[in-house]
Amino acid sequence: MTPQRAATGIVEGVVVVVGQVARDLVLAVDGLPGAGGSATVRERQEVLGGKGANQAVAVAQLGMSAAVVGVVGDDPAGEAVLAQARRDGLDVRAVVRRAGATTALLVDVVAGGERRLLEAVPDEVLLTAADVQAASGLLRRSAAVLVQLQQPGTAVSAALTIARDAGRFVVVDGAAREEGLREQVLATATVLRADAREAELLLGRELDGPDAVLAGARELVGRGPRLVVLEAGPAGNAAAWEGGGELVPLTGVDVADPTGGGDSFTAALAVALLRGEDVERAVRWATAAAGSTVQRLGGRPALSVDELDEQADRLG
Repeated sequence: MTPQRAATGIVEGVVVVVGQVARDLVLAVDGLPGAGGSATVRERQEVLGGKGANQAVAVAQLGMSAAVVGVVGDDPAGEAVLAQARRDGLDVRAVVRRAGATTALLVDVVAGGERRLLEAVPDEVLLTAADVQAASGLLRRSAAVLVQLQQPGTAVSAALTIARDAGRFVVVDGAAREEGLREQVLATATVLRADAREAELLLGRELDGPDAVLAGARELVGRGPRLVVLEAGPAGNAAAWEGGGELVPLTGVDVADPTGGGDSFTAALAVALLRGEDVERAVRWATAAAGSTVQRLGGRPALSVDELDEQADRLG
């Protein structure tokens, strides 16, 4: 399908992100303690997080309306993250408040640019197929649907089915573990983005080096998506589309915290394509967004169109 564009060239409508909404606790330390040891926390943040919320915030910062389909508890933490999401301009009417549940807590411990992630994600704050069905009207009216594959397979399948039946522009992030769901993803996704581990899961083999990753991306394009972007380690990202493909280098920035880089990449890629950018430009835009985000602690994006345009020009 071809998205319907306004006179500005930007697709009209809301971008709906189906994924996790969580409370992120970010702790920066100079070094990780050994057994029985301790470390002084030199910086602490507690912010709205989770892959779904991070992607939606990035979409909103880049000038498009964004809504989230996710779950939080009915505890004070759930109220706090929803209040932050509203301040960020997100539509959270499709975020379910689950009675008796505790909102997911992600503890991100960063030392020397490397992180350790501790997750407290009760089953009650994972999406169900019923949660997604309840938001079906929003999905059908959207300009695009971004689906985070770290959610349960039944919820992902429901989102993909609704988006496919409505002819939506679908951006999928990750790799489903269930073989049947992987095939549904490939048959439904307009755009597929995956990190290195997820790429190997999708293809069922190890990918030794950037040339192998690019070949894998081309193979996946042959199975359904119009655009596939796979992480290729230090070489950057391997992007493939019908009749083309390339390795796009990273921005070469100093990484303070890798958290959220992939989320900003996915969101910026979707917005660039909805803005009418060509594939090469869109991937550079996304690369610039990831580079911007990993320079800050915590993974929370702080993106602007002008910044990404400037950085994409340098990469191109």
